[in-house]
Amino acid sequence: MPASVPGDAVVTVENLQTTFHTRIGPVRAVDGVSYSIGKGETLGIVGESGCGKSVTAFSLMRLIEPPGEITGGAAFLGGENILDVPEERMRELRGSRMAIIFQEPMTAFNPVLTIGYQMDEQITRHLRVSRQESRERAIEMLSLVGIPAPSERYASYPHQLSGGMRQRAMIAMALSCDPEFLIAD
Repeated sequence: MPASVPGDAVVTVENLQTTFHTRIGPVRAVDGVSYSIGKGETLGIVGESGCGKSVTAFSLMRLIEPPGEITGGAAFLGGENILDVPEERMRELRGSRMAIIFQEPMTAFNPVLTIGYQMDEQITRHLRVSRQESRERAIEMLSLVGIPAPSERYASYPHQLSGGMRQRAMIAMALSCDPEFLIAD
């Protein structure tokens, strides 16, 4: 762990840079973002539309796709640089130790799978519980975020929920495995 990473930090980001390669040349969407967040702390990143807030979040989750590329910096979850770990390790971290609440849940949820199926997929993978335990956890989380009739919504498809309920279902899914680091985009 580098000397600049505080020992008690959950997340430390150092000089994060994300570039999009365009026809007119490279465009730096994230340029030198650095911060550290300790356990129980909250950090708010504010700025005008298009300033790079979502690109920063997607970079930390390693969800940037071409023509975008993380071109510099480091991001430590605990003592592990998540920008350098293999994709297989990132899949283990996403959903378990770190999670994201996407801005638009209709595009984040798979429209042909039920909310429950999608939550179960994450819960069983990361918490290593039975399908029945996963179902109970998912319904508990849907109830926790204020979704009425959570057992029925568990069996619903994303298009069958209102926009507000989809957002709450996205929050329930993000929280379902008790991540150490939660990004709300």
